[in-house]
Amino acid sequence: MMRASGDREEPAADRPAGRPAPASRRVVLKGAAVTAGLGAAGIATTRPAYAEDTPPDHPESVTARMGGTSVTLSLVDGALRWSALRNGRTVIDTSALGLRLGDGTVLGADVRVVRERYGTHRTTWTPVYGRNATVTDHYQEQRWDLVDRASGIRFGVQIRAYRTGVALRYLLLDEGTATVADELTTFVFPDGTTVYSARDENAYEPVAPGSIPVTGTSTTDNGPLTDLPLTATLTGGLIACVCESARVDYPRLMLGSVAGEPNTLSAFLMEHTARGTGPVETTSTVSTPFATPWRAVVIGATHAELVDNAELVLNLAPPNALPDTSWIKPGKVFRCELSTAAGLAGVDFAVARGLEYIEYDAGWYGPEFTTPDATKPIAAIDLPSVISYATGKGIGVFLYVNRLALTDADSLFGLYKSWGVRGIKLGFINDGTQSMTNQIIDWAKTAAKYRLLIDMHDDVRPFGHERTYPNWISLEGVRGNEQFPTATHNVTLPFARNIGGPMDYTICYGQSRDKTTNAHQMAMAAVYYQPLNFLFWYDKPSKYDNPANWPGLPWFNAVPVTWDESRTLAGEIGEYIAVARRSGPAWYLGAMTNESSRTLSLPLSFLGSGSYTATVYADGTPGSSPFRTPVVVGTRTVTAADTLDVAMAPAGGQAVVLTPS
Repeated sequence: MMRASGDREEPAADRPAGRPAPASRRVVLKGAAVTAGLGAAGIATTRPAYAEDTPPDHPESVTARMGGTSVTLSLVDGALRWSALRNGRTVIDTSALGLRLGDGTVLGADVRVVRERYGTHRTTWTPVYGRNATVTDHYQEQRWDLVDRASGIRFGVQIRAYRTGVALRYLLLDEGTATVADELTTFVFPDGTTVYSARDENAYEPVAPGSIPVTGTSTTDNGPLTDLPLTATLTGGLIACVCESARVDYPRLMLGSVAGEPNTLSAFLMEHTARGTGPVETTSTVSTPFATPWRAVVIGATHAELVDNAELVLNLAPPNALPDTSWIKPGKVFRCELSTAAGLAGVDFAVARGLEYIEYDAGWYGPEFTTPDATKPIAAIDLPSVISYATGKGIGVFLYVNRLALTDADSLFGLYKSWGVRGIKLGFINDGTQSMTNQIIDWAKTAAKYRLLIDMHDDVRPFGHERTYPNWISLEGVRGNEQFPTATHNVTLPFARNIGGPMDYTICYGQSRDKTTNAHQMAMAAVYYQPLNFLFWYDKPSKYDNPANWPGLPWFNAVPVTWDESRTLAGEIGEYIAVARRSGPAWYLGAMTNESSRTLSLPLSFLGSGSYTATVYADGTPGSSPFRTPVVVGTRTVTAADTLDVAMAPAGGQAVVLTPS
């Protein structure tokens, strides 16, 4: 359902701040015509029908509200500002808005409002896969169309309030082209805020907003910069995560500290790729009308609520562009060693362990940085035989490709399709610049043409496009589990990187190098949202020849990767997390802690009626190292009236399957 707010009279107290009485139907229809004219630029595709007003004197501020969340757009001495509240408490204090064009023109410093529009939108939509079977898209929006007083350039700002957070973006309204040099958006946080900063594949560092560490080299963007998603903990238990969505034909956003402004982060549009290869792009030229990406702030009244509000990023992204998605199958993956025998054994292991895919990683066509030809496997791999065997067993095959081999993606992906390949994992992708944004989207689009799933690795950051091209099923952009990070890092990710979108994290169950218990690794499969889940990383099938030695295996056999319903039961960033997810009638609960042991008392009120059998995979008596803490399996009968006490060893966890009795 889409409704223009002007379609019916409503009490003045329920209107957004700064909003006039409802417009006539004639004015609403006029606004719809303007909307249609901007549709070609993608500006109107996810916007509500508008009521519209053009009185002689515009208000100095307008506010969009939804479910206790509000975002305000205002003028201060002619300059654009914005702010956001949750339940009356400051999330973003008064902050700057604006764009700097290539010729030095600043849009936002001295403007005149020429039109204001507002609308309320509510729909539900069904993702191909996700955290939930349906997603509600419900927001209130305000929009100002503006004129820069000095140059006469027309532009606009949209703000949206959701129950789950707020968002804003800029609209360049004149027809032709425009060159953007800088985005002048700032995020002023209240006193006492801590932000969790991480760049590239570094670990998260909790710091004050004004103390982002200086990073970068002479060939990369350099300064006190952090990647998105960027999570901020506020006083009083509030938490927020800054993300971007709908990034198309535009560089990636980073945030940076501002000298002399200890609570402020400012937008930085990347000029180099993340790894510093390829051309430097100090400006971005776009065809106008043009909508910039959304700057989203996902907000939680509690840390647990933040995790459940992550679908805001998807709601802001363009809808699914693929007419047929029946071939897109999320699943679990096993990486094989580089031989024919290992591939065949990997297929048998996948069948036995309930996995959907195997993968040949770097090296299957030779050394990835000196062999840019990904059309011929090495002599040790009879790839047609492996693919044929896998297909006959109902198992799909993924192939890794370094970006150096992507000189003709259309030809290469077409070849893989002819071989019977089901997906590709792209490595060393250099996200960052406008041209690389477009290249990444084009790779996803080309892969969809050949019905190939795509997983992009290294420093790629999410922007909601798994909704638009759902064959883009996963990405990395995180300090990965294959680097054996700390338990603290692992319980930071659900509140940070994973808010932005899918996260390929390569679960390392049973690895002696783990700094966590095996139950902690098991719980990742429910805690993290990862619709393409690589399991048993670094392992061979023979390791599990005696399943009795590995009591966690039945959990991995059963746990899905896409869900009908998700509930975050408890959590605090960097401390602990507990998530329950439902697939069909069964629930899968994962809990993880940092280096401190703890017990969580979790009400099971999310369960349906009747009794359930809880199969509990828990930490046993702590060993001499977290890895040596055994997994202990037990069962009990529970109902929705019960509370489950989840005990976890240091760096431990717990995994629970709840099935109707």
